[in-house]
Amino acid sequence: MPPERDHREFYTYFGVELVIMAGTVMLAYYFEYTDTFNVHVQGFFCYDSAYTKPYLGPEETSAIPPAVLYAVVAGVPTLVITVTEAVLFLMQYTSKDLDTRKKTIVTGDCCYLNPLVRRTFRFLGVYMFGLFTTDIFVNAGQVVTGNLAPHFLTVCKPNYTALGCQQALRYISHQEACTGNEEDILRARKTFPSKEAALSVYAALYLAMYITCTVKAKGTRLAKPVMSLGLMCLAFLTGINRVAEYRNHWSDVIAGFIIGVAIATFLVVCVVHNFKGKLLLSEDPQQESMSSAPMMSMPRVESPLEKYIASQNHIAFDEVT
Repeated sequence: MPPERDHREFYTYFGVELVIMAGTVMLAYYFEYTDTFNVHVQGFFCYDSAYTKPYLGPEETSAIPPAVLYAVVAGVPTLVITVTEAVLFLMQYTSKDLDTRKKTIVTGDCCYLNPLVRRTFRFLGVYMFGLFTTDIFVNAGQVVTGNLAPHFLTVCKPNYTALGCQQALRYISHQEACTGNEEDILRARKTFPSKEAALSVYAALYLAMYITCTVKAKGTRLAKPVMSLGLMCLAFLTGINRVAEYRNHWSDVIAGFIIGVAIATFLVVCVVHNFKGKLLLSEDPQQESMSSAPMMSMPRVESPLEKYIASQNHIAFDEVT
């Protein structure tokens, strides 16, 4: 492949991926920090016991605050993947006597990209894309459903007398029924699916699959499943904490788990192909593609000359024996 063509294809691919990533981030921003999408106003029955749980304070007072959770799901996988890729690259670098040309990937006339940087950015870019995608799916579900939190009536503070709630089966569907803090009420209407559960299980599963598929060092046969199960346990504890603090129903947490698991599995299996890739690539991209392509099994047809030589050898062997 000519260098000019390789140069153009690299920057075209990079530009397309950058546009997709920017669009995903902007959509997540509009869902999270603007009122562009109005939350569905779901009604409730008077004195419904499913929504009268105590309110334990804002999200910042939770045992797992959102700021800490977001920092962990964004920082820990980034750190682990970067360090692991650097270690694997150094191990392969010192184990093979390759020249400088085989340790770089030619991307143009004057641009050289280290394979460690390219591979690391690929895995981290896919991870961050999935993180924002999970956030978008969760926010879309919360806006569309408007499911009520277990403590909704506690923060709603409806005037049951003015609403005519002498009968517990009376259904209230108008938004003006609540007299409490508007921000607390709006947050209490956005619980399905659970964002904390979805993000935590997505990060845990992506990182667990990365560790399982990438780390091949001796002595890690038991360490890898222990680390993976530990990550998954932390994610499940996050969902359990949401239910224990009456911030989500079990259905909200389970739906969040399903979304996180589905997105992580899809990206790992279909996008990064179980984190398969070479750290050190050959100098000739065409030769590399030919060597990496699977060989097709074709039937072998012997020529008449080969048949004649084989028959003569067989006769000579019979005469000797």
